[in-house]
Amino acid sequence: MEGERRPLTEETRAAVVAASDNLPSQGLRVLAAAWREVSGPRPAQEEAESGLTLLGLVGMLDPPRTEVTDAVGACRRAGIRIVMVTGDHPLTAEAVARRVGIVLGPTPLVVTGARLDTLDQDALDALLAEPSELLLCRVSPEHKMRVVTAFQRRGEVVAVTGDGANDAPALKHADIGVAMGASGTDVAREAASMVLLDDSFASIATAVRPGRSVYQNIRKFLVYVFSSNIGELGPILAATFAGFPLVPISAVQILAIDLGSDVMPALALGAEPPEPDVMDRPPRSRREPLFSAAVVGRILFLGGIQALGVSAVFFWHIHSSGIPFGDFTEDDPVYREAVTMVQAGIVLSQFFVSLAVRTDRQSVLKAGLLSNPMLLAAGFFGIAFMVAISYLPPLQAVFNTAPLAAGDWALLAGLGVLPLLADEARKGWLRHHRADGRKGVNR
Repeated sequence: MEGERRPLTEETRAAVVAASDNLPSQGLRVLAAAWREVSGPRPAQEEAESGLTLLGLVGMLDPPRTEVTDAVGACRRAGIRIVMVTGDHPLTAEAVARRVGIVLGPTPLVVTGARLDTLDQDALDALLAEPSELLLCRVSPEHKMRVVTAFQRRGEVVAVTGDGANDAPALKHADIGVAMGASGTDVAREAASMVLLDDSFASIATAVRPGRSVYQNIRKFLVYVFSSNIGELGPILAATFAGFPLVPISAVQILAIDLGSDVMPALALGAEPPEPDVMDRPPRSRREPLFSAAVVGRILFLGGIQALGVSAVFFWHIHSSGIPFGDFTEDDPVYREAVTMVQAGIVLSQFFVSLAVRTDRQSVLKAGLLSNPMLLAAGFFGIAFMVAISYLPPLQAVFNTAPLAAGDWALLAGLGVLPLLADEARKGWLRHHRADGRKGVNR
């Protein structure tokens, strides 16, 4: 009857235990409410915690934000492993993890703090190395610290999120500690290296996208600048091996390219928006150098095409004059036209290289030629500067150049676009093989 005190029988106890297991499976945190009369306002702990009468169970729901599911999915596609570490009941943790997409499979690996206490270092490393979805429940601050250390021991970059004082040790020890700014404690905020003002996990996933984009843009900058250097060095080496007595491009012309034509496009590449698939790529290794094999290979690929093109133009122009190599002087009009064509060829090809390096796999046509107007403006400025060097007498005197005919510009433009076309073919090959790889995985 209502208001009646009855003994807690085995049948009633079983019903209470069943309810306490059922509520967590729905994502609820469960508290048992009980009461007793005490002798004074400050009873001893033993008195307050004995002889209690169970009133019932209270289930509390802390629903995840709607954007968390999408953020978890974005992290999963980006190759970021999410491990839930909580003090909640295992059933509560699994229900919440399924609701937000941390757990998708039928049998996640659920480990309690009590089990962690039984694992030595090797056993813990083996546990974390398993590819299964992992939930750590009923854990203490010491357990969190131990797990962070174990992941770092495996060479992982560990980010920890938390809001309580018990999260502070793990936040401090992690590679990236992320505290909640609105609901978090002062201790957690002081221990963290980053504070989320909106307390949203989605902000973490949002921050990964521009972070990856910045790193990619640095690499694009390097490919653009160093491919130009290959284009400048190539004709010099070719002239040396061919026995030509003069340089195909002078030091002052190289400075004009590096400072007058390349600087602004290189800076504009730093503002390149993220590629659409930037969150679909696995994380790079922390041991991967900035000049990776892929970056060096692309520099040699694009720079080599430039070098071959301008070297061919130079020797074609020299050879078509019929003048022996030994008879050329720096004031010879044919020689001045040839070195002008080399400089103009590098500038034009670098314009197309800047378009090519905007993306790693996606076609520049799909990315949109007008999506980075600063890059186009910078490229056109470099070409205009080159035109001035070719036609204005004061600049001709400084750079030892000569005016080029319309046919020369057309030839140089045709050779200049070759790096872009070649890189588009490379990207198409990569996309094709990536699609085949995905089909193989699906099969």
